[in-house]
Amino acid sequence: MNAYRSHTCGQLTAADAGAEVRLSGWVHRVRDHGGVLFIDLRDHYGITQVIADGDSPAFPVLEKLRAETVVRIDGRVKLRDASLVNPKLPTGEIEVYATGVEVLGPSDDLPLPVFGDHDYPEETRLAYRFIDLRRESLHNNIMLRSRVVKWLRDAMWAEGFTEFQTPIITASSPEGARDFLVPSRLHPGKFYALPQAPQQFKQLIMVAGFDRYFQIAPCFRDEDPRADRSPTDFYQLDVEMSFVEQEDVFAAIQPVIQGLFEQFGGGRRVDADWPLIPYVESLRKYGTDKPDLRNPIQMVDVSEHFRGSGFGIFAKLLEQEGTEVRAIPAPGGGSRKFADRMNVFAQAQGLPGMGYIFWRKRTSGWAANLSEQLQSLGLSFTATGGGLEGARARSKLRELAADRDDKIEPLSASEEEAVLTRINAADETGDHTTAQFLANAYFGSFEAAGPIAKALGPEKTEAIRSQLGLNEGDAVFFLGGKPSDFEAVAGRARTEIGRELNLIDEDQFKFAWIVDFPMYEKTDDGRIDFSHNPFSMPQGGMEALSGDPLKVLGYQYDLACNGYELVSGAIRNHKPEIMFKAFELAGYSRDEVEKRFGGMVKAFRYGAPPHGGCAAGIDRIVMLLADEVNIREVIMFPMNQRAEDLMMGAPSEPTNEQLRELRLRVLPKDA
Repeated sequence: MNAYRSHTCGQLTAADAGAEVRLSGWVHRVRDHGGVLFIDLRDHYGITQVIADGDSPAFPVLEKLRAETVVRIDGRVKLRDASLVNPKLPTGEIEVYATGVEVLGPSDDLPLPVFGDHDYPEETRLAYRFIDLRRESLHNNIMLRSRVVKWLRDAMWAEGFTEFQTPIITASSPEGARDFLVPSRLHPGKFYALPQAPQQFKQLIMVAGFDRYFQIAPCFRDEDPRADRSPTDFYQLDVEMSFVEQEDVFAAIQPVIQGLFEQFGGGRRVDADWPLIPYVESLRKYGTDKPDLRNPIQMVDVSEHFRGSGFGIFAKLLEQEGTEVRAIPAPGGGSRKFADRMNVFAQAQGLPGMGYIFWRKRTSGWAANLSEQLQSLGLSFTATGGGLEGARARSKLRELAADRDDKIEPLSASEEEAVLTRINAADETGDHTTAQFLANAYFGSFEAAGPIAKALGPEKTEAIRSQLGLNEGDAVFFLGGKPSDFEAVAGRARTEIGRELNLIDEDQFKFAWIVDFPMYEKTDDGRIDFSHNPFSMPQGGMEALSGDPLKVLGYQYDLACNGYELVSGAIRNHKPEIMFKAFELAGYSRDEVEKRFGGMVKAFRYGAPPHGGCAAGIDRIVMLLADEVNIREVIMFPMNQRAEDLMMGAPSEPTNEQLRELRLRVLPKDA
């Protein structure tokens, strides 16, 4: 028998009853039931229940054990009584009666519990990550990650891609973040860089004559952390292909990503229809270039209804160039209580609030009575139909209007007559659409409420309702100004509304390719800079670069899933002169391009094929599959939010000897 175990803690079944076995693992939990000990023994593979009574030679040792002590137990396998079988465990049919025990690794009192799902401070969890990793949920996440990586590797080989490795120590490259620099001992005063991505290398692999490359590659970026982004390093599935257009890249990568989510998605639906959404359209409809399409809400430009309107705030705003009013529909959100909640949300985003309209059953005035009378006759004004429902309804409208005994609020009697005249005139000329519109606006079964509705009046309010397809019990919220100033907040409001109203189908993965990214953007100080990947081919080539840089689109694309960016890529710029021009517009001289990217520029002069590819973030993919919102829950040894390794003590201060060897000295922060 092996010195430590004959079986793992997830291996024993009813077929092993009566066998003498040896198990080793961690003491997960100890329960004392009146002189009988029940011990859950855990290892990487599972849990086995061990029992010991006062007659067991192991009892004196077992009753003193602390949680997470590592022990070896000898014992005999016994069948559990049928009423005590645990169907949740593979070993739930048996237990092991302990006949011997040896403590292999004693444990002090734990800084955090392993048993249960306790919500412990993250700083403590990261300082003791080796213990935190024993917790079932985190342990399972890490195993999921390993299976995902293996599956991806096998799938890429099956798709005809070849795996190559690229260097970890290289030169700086602009990927939108700060480099991690490594000082050279052999070349004092000079530095290497850890690759932000294998961008240039995978392009050079194409130039070298290879094709259909992939790599599970580490990337190092010194960027500000957030819940879905590691502040130091992460892993990508890098892909590159020669002689392709972007649709070829999509066709190659979709089966892999879709298959991965089908395999590991836990039964959640995986959408197979991946629409191509232009970047500008994505911002307009969703307020982000990473839309969550599980949320059915789409924002709409409703500026035309506010120009010159009685709602002075938006009317005056729209007099300025480049402004608009964006509507966020809220199906089912038609209550003042919900409007108040959303205003609290808006204030938390730094806004004074959000304007709103909601629709409710008409509660006063003769119009409400009119609607009831029509319904009693089997006739009605319809909110969505194409005209009044037949001649009987139109005729009855005139009859009831003539015999009314109450008022349309807040209209005066003369205003009421004017509206009815307009309805009848439209009806008699065959313009049933206008008749229907006016009837719904003034006399329909439900009415608009809220300060904006009061300021706009019935017709503009009805026009908004009709445009958005809203009905009784629904609402709409508004934000206005220059889209670049409010779009991000509008996107978050869309998400919040969808979540609050339970509109988001959580049981699925929905994907979309975001395409046609602008090549350039204007920075806060007015400079032109790359907005996406600097090595992308501009749409229109050299000719496109001769005009306004801010109007140049690139062959650039991202894959969004459930509100996260999973994949980013581009068709590459493989022509030196176009590359020089593209970098020139971003403020890079020809000499600087030659110096920083000389290897690739040189290679492009000796026969570079058209090529393109993408990179998929493995950490973020696993985060989605594991249903986590914090990426650190799927990384074995992550840094904290301040880019510190609390367990190993990094970053650490160099010794004087190390600094002297590198010919470096540390300056005070304020020097």
